[in-house]
Amino acid sequence: MEHSPVTTNPLIIMMINMTVVFIVLVSLMYLIKLIHYIDPTKEPEKPAQAEEEEPLVAVKSEPVPAPEPEPVVEEGISPEIIAAISAAISAYGFAEQVKAVRIVNHEGTAWQNSMRNAQCAMRNGRR
Repeated sequence: MEHSPVTTNPLIIMMINMTVVFIVLVSLMYLIKLIHYIDPTKEPEKPAQAEEEEPLVAVKSEPVPAPEPEPVVEEGISPEIIAAISAAISAYGFAEQVKAVRIVNHEGTAWQNSMRNAQCAMRNGRR
């Protein structure tokens, strides 16, 4: 006896799969809520009455001096940025050490430079 599928209609298969996924997601939601409800690491809540019963005491404090802002020092590209660029280059497949990092696009955006290059190519007859 040959085994034949119950249905070959893709719409019915899609509805069955979506129903199963929805049921799993809802069950996970309730499982997470249950875990939050019985969380043993959560600190017990303090009653609100205990806070109201404490007497209020006026404390005279001295004014706190405002912290001086740190001077902005522009020394080029920060070491963190160079480390990130080096990591990205090595992740791309180059194993050599980065020898220099400098800003190439000083004027305008990359889109403006791309358009300028395209216009120059059109003037020179290249496409």
